[in-house]
Amino acid sequence: MSSEEKNSETEFFVRPGEAGHNEKEMVWARWERKRTFVRALEGTYGELVSELFTQPRVYRTTDMKWKGGPVLFSKTPINPGHSRVTQAIECHLNIIAPHGEGQKHGHMNSAVLYVVKGKGHDIHETRRMDYEAGDAVIVENACVHQHFNDSDEEMVVVTMKAKPLFLFMHMLYQKTVKLPPKETTTGATDYAPGFQGEL
Repeated sequence: MSSEEKNSETEFFVRPGEAGHNEKEMVWARWERKRTFVRALEGTYGELVSELFTQPRVYRTTDMKWKGGPVLFSKTPINPGHSRVTQAIECHLNIIAPHGEGQKHGHMNSAVLYVVKGKGHDIHETRRMDYEAGDAVIVENACVHQHFNDSDEEMVVVTMKAKPLFLFMHMLYQKTVKLPPKETTTGATDYAPGFQGEL
């Protein structure tokens, strides 16, 4: 895969040695830019209901670019900023590179993680939980946690949560304690997401 193809797959990461690498640091836009957490509901009730019935019910993640990198990559097909079909839930497709880790973070809302591929573990506060493909993991409310890939292949996880609903109720407290690594692990120095499945 050429460097141009790799750059087209992720929007916010420039790999070492590629044009622009020395000009700016790797940044995940979702932590730096203004976002829509909950949309305004404006119009008549009839207009809102009619609009809801026109919304798609299938969202193809293959049409979306991976964001992030070089260790943690994400696509967010369902949230109030990207889709008008719901205001209450958010859904991410996440990939962690071999032997990589995600950000250490906490939020008021709980979350359900479904492991599509690979195996790894979470640390919830100080408690370790191991999992593999086919398992579902619950992150309880207000838990500081981190996801780890324990395998030689990418780990693919679907995360579903009611974050927009919690934010709407002013349960705003969330924090990134530690950002994902800025460099890949040994053996995954040229890693790019290979998963092409759809949600």
